[in-house]
Amino acid sequence: MDHGSVVIPVDETPFSDEELTALALAAEPITALADDAVAWGGGDLRTPSLLPNWYMPSPSYQLRGRWTRAIVITLIVGFLVIDAFGLCITSGFLSFA
Repeated sequence: MDHGSVVIPVDETPFSDEELTALALAAEPITALADDAVAWGGGDLRTPSLLPNWYMPSPSYQLRGRWTRAIVITLIVGFLVIDAFGLCITSGFLSFA
């Protein structure tokens, strides 16, 4: 049973440098923004930063209990001790580096 197919023509030739330059020069630059312009991505309530929210959103996390913090600190200290003794655990087995 044939449900039909859509054929989308694809132009195999990419733009040349001259065409891209002509398109860039023909574009109208935005010289001024309106006074009531809103940043793209909305006016969310987050701490102010140098980067916009759509580029790098602020991290979201929940405070967890003391057990989670203790486990994470134990893992980090364990890896630091392994490195301090010149051992390697990259493959999952403890060996000399």
